[in-house]
Amino acid sequence: MAMNIRDRRQFSRVLFQTSARMLLEGVPISVHVIDISLQGALVRLGAPAHPLPGMSCILELALGEGETVIRMTAEVAHGEADNLGLICREIDLDSMTHLRRLVELNLGDEAMLDRELSALCGLQDEPVPGLK
Repeated sequence: MAMNIRDRRQFSRVLFQTSARMLLEGVPISVHVIDISLQGALVRLGAPAHPLPGMSCILELALGEGETVIRMTAEVAHGEADNLGLICREIDLDSMTHLRRLVELNLGDEAMLDRELSALCGLQDEPVPGLK
């Protein structure tokens, strides 16, 4: 039986809907974040664009009044209609700290988040129970 994306997902996604900006080949595009995880995000394009899987982009997500920004270099994993799945490829320490806090607050399970962080950092050799 074929494994779908949800079956392969190793990191919990939390609903966090907000506007953001994506730079695709240096061109800014307005996007709407649908959900986010420690390893990526699902966004809806706000302008016509045709990114292909494997293309690199930068996602900038302003929190609050815009003083705090989560910025990650990502890769387009898949696209369906106007939705794009992004995989985080690089993120600075400040952005990761803010992303961790955002996921923690919305996930409501600090132990699960700690296990996911360990898995993300490669500190765990075994599959994380409860994660798909």
